[in-house]
Amino acid sequence: MINKALLLDHIITALESLYQDAFDAAMRAYDTATNDENEAENKYDTLGLEASYLAQGQSKRVIECEADLNAFKKLKINEPDANGTIISGSLIYLLEENNNILILFLGPAAGGLTVKFAHTSITIITPSAPLGRALLGRSVDDEIELKLGNIQKLYSVTNIL
Repeated sequence: MINKALLLDHIITALESLYQDAFDAAMRAYDTATNDENEAENKYDTLGLEASYLAQGQSKRVIECEADLNAFKKLKINEPDANGTIISGSLIYLLEENNNILILFLGPAAGGLTVKFAHTSITIITPSAPLGRALLGRSVDDEIELKLGNIQKLYSVTNIL
């Protein structure tokens, strides 16, 4: 059985690492953009301009990583609600049609991030994602049909922690 409090700590550690990587990349991009060697020598020399665009994009990435990190730091780990339904903070086990098991954590942010915890891959999904939205309020043994583009997927909820 996975300890959700330890899992949350592990996710926060992973998000802190992503934040630090983004911060370091933003600083490198800023240093490049402000380096005297990148001053334009003529109107066709765009290296400095390109570096400033990169620095701006990296800065936005830092802000996104910080927001994800803060959202998880505020998350309270709850047991499933009294009805045993999926809520934010739930760890969800899904059985796919091909008998593959997916383990998902319904979090407030950082959707798509996959972490390794207790020899298991756990993917974070958010309520704004189609699958996250479809899972909210569901219970064990519920089946979820989800159409993504032309692909129809069928899942069965096997466990909620």
